[in-house]
Parts: sequence; C-alpha cells; structure tokens
Amino acid sequence: MPRLAELYFKTAVIFFIIGIGIGLKMAISEDHTVIGAHAHCNLLGWVSMALFGVYYALNPSKAERRIAMIQYYIYTAGVVIMVPSLYMMLEGNMAMEPLVAVSSLIVFVGVLLFAFVLFSSKSTIISPTPQPMR
Repeated sequence: MPRLAELYFKTAVIFFIIGIGIGLKMAISEDHTVIGAHAHCNLLGWVSMALFGVYYALNPSKAERRIAMIQYYIYTAGVVIMVPSLYMMLEGNMAMEPLVAVSSLIVFVGVLLFAFVLFSSKSTIISPTPQPMR
C-alpha cells in the first residue's frame, strides 16, 4: 500500500475517534449545540479521508506524485483547523468565525487539488490478480 494511502487511513481513524468523542459528549450532556462540528469531523475527517486513502491505494502511481502529498497536507491542515474552531464557534465563541471561514477555504483548496490529481493522466488502477484455479 502506498505511504499516502496509509497516512490517509491513519488520519481518518484519528478523526473518527474524535468524531465519536464529540458525539458521546453530546449524548451524555444531552446538549447537541456542536452537532455541526461532529458532522464535519466525521464527514470531512473520517469519511472523505478514508475515501482519499482508498483512491490512492488503488492508484499508487498517483499516490507517488508530489502534488498528492501536498494535497494531503493542505486538506488535513484545513480539517485540523476547522473542527476545533467550528466546535468553539458553535459553543458561542464567535471570534472563531474567521478561522472557520479560512479553514473552509483551505479544505476547499485540498479538494480542488484532489480533483486535479484524479482527473490528471497517468492512472494505473490496481486490479486484483486472478489466482490460478486448482
């Protein structure tokens, strides 16, 4: 498995744990004020990153490109900034709103870079190797 795919899977699991933690906090406290941060953490962190990891695992030639690693760092930085700042904003700290906005733009740039990698040429999708019949 390419290093980038593994990085995406590991990062996705970290966000999954954080997302579940936020969900548990909401359930225990019966206060769902921060549900937007919970949703963003799970969707942008867990689901999207896991899907990026699957794509790069199936396309190792694209995972080896420098732009793919840059995409990982930009996208991850955006989500790392967005989740806690959105959480704090939803809890009432409106001073976090500009940080949420900037991090949203960073995430968007990461998505655009992924689209660039996806639509660029030189795709070699790995297909399972057929096993001889015995």
